[in-house]
Amino acid sequence: MRISIFGMGYVGCVGAACCAKLGHHVIGVDVSEHKVGLINEGRPTIIEKDIDALVKCAREEGKLEATTDAAYAVQGSEISFIAVGTPSSKEGHLNLDYIYKVAGQIGEALKQKSGFHIVAIRSTVLPGTNAKIGGIIERASGKKRDTDFTVVSNPEFLREGTAVHDYLNPPLTLVGSDNETAIAKMRELYKDIPGEFIATDIKVAEMMKYINNTYHALKIVFGNEVGNICKALDVDSHKVMEIFCKDKQLNISPYYFKPGFAYGGSCLPKDSKALRTLARDYYIDVPVINAIEESNEIQKKNAVSIIMEKGKRKIGILGLSFKAGTDDLRCSPIVDVVESLLGKGFELRIYDKNVKLSEITGTNKDFIMAKIPHLQHFVYDDLDKVVSESDVLVVTNKEAEFEDLLSKYPGKIIVDLVRAWKEVDYAGHYEGISWGNINTNAAQDSAIEKDMAGTEF
Repeated sequence: MRISIFGMGYVGCVGAACCAKLGHHVIGVDVSEHKVGLINEGRPTIIEKDIDALVKCAREEGKLEATTDAAYAVQGSEISFIAVGTPSSKEGHLNLDYIYKVAGQIGEALKQKSGFHIVAIRSTVLPGTNAKIGGIIERASGKKRDTDFTVVSNPEFLREGTAVHDYLNPPLTLVGSDNETAIAKMRELYKDIPGEFIATDIKVAEMMKYINNTYHALKIVFGNEVGNICKALDVDSHKVMEIFCKDKQLNISPYYFKPGFAYGGSCLPKDSKALRTLARDYYIDVPVINAIEESNEIQKKNAVSIIMEKGKRKIGILGLSFKAGTDDLRCSPIVDVVESLLGKGFELRIYDKNVKLSEITGTNKDFIMAKIPHLQHFVYDDLDKVVSESDVLVVTNKEAEFEDLLSKYPGKIIVDLVRAWKEVDYAGHYEGISWGNINTNAAQDSAIEKDMAGTEF
């Protein structure tokens, strides 16, 4: 396959050398004649393990060349990668001048080219950039996206020092596209690369690099804060974190990594508070660990705000315990939401088959009598009654009996705190607490007739 790569910096040079190793013919493009000269001499533009031999071999085999001529590169390739820099301003905004300039150059070159062309964004950009680049290319070329060309997002996940290895041995290859022809072509390009090939939504692909790197930063800071606490206690922090990482079921796993409602239960609030208290007792500053509870409280407030924005007074809460399959009300985050809504004058009806207040004993009873003794007046064991007498239904856990809620009770307003359904085709209004609209039904677009003058109390 013939490809062109715009930008012979760190990402572009590694990509060019590795694609040539995979058997593709690569044309590197850069405004710097020095960088172009280095590539054409068989030398890399960066210092990186294994890159020297790859560039030298690719050049000797005639699989790699470089130029300053954008038109030549586009005319001689099927796919053009954009791998130019996107530096940050002092405020954290990205400078996209370079990437937009390259998009314009590619568009100009496409004026004279026949055949379908793929533009792949390798640079790190925020969601929405792909669409802007497509518009720039359309205006510059006079051609139509998805008819004459398309733009895909193909972020890189390379570490300096191991970039060549990372390129050739990734955990996955990610391509964001809405064009099946482009996806098929990208699969062909990466067919000899191990790891799963994932085709996804364009904005999802654009978002991933930021999420990955922010999480990597979070891991480093969390490990350092744990280390500082352990040091004060004369505990071997490396042994602690080594054992922590051996748990692949919970600690290093997809578990808990799903946007949704706040955490609760008897363990997470209690134990995270104990660790914060321990750090404070030893005068150790742990801002990341300290921020966990604050962030959790914000998610509860988000839930209250979403419910209030609906402008309906009658609210049905489906699930009171902190998760499905239990009657544990201790530190259940929905209890705090209920308390807030009651204080603001909303009419509440609560359904939870696991929570029968008349039969509760022990710790749960002590908790209820101490904090929410009045709650018994709002809890029912009849789901139909709660639903029929409520305008807004708040789903708080994934009980099996809620699975057919959408088909049985059309026309309601659903607030989903747990992503109870992967996809929604509901004849009513649906909103998730931490994800965009997934309701494909036309009823979603109808206006909600509010029965409250306002939701500010």
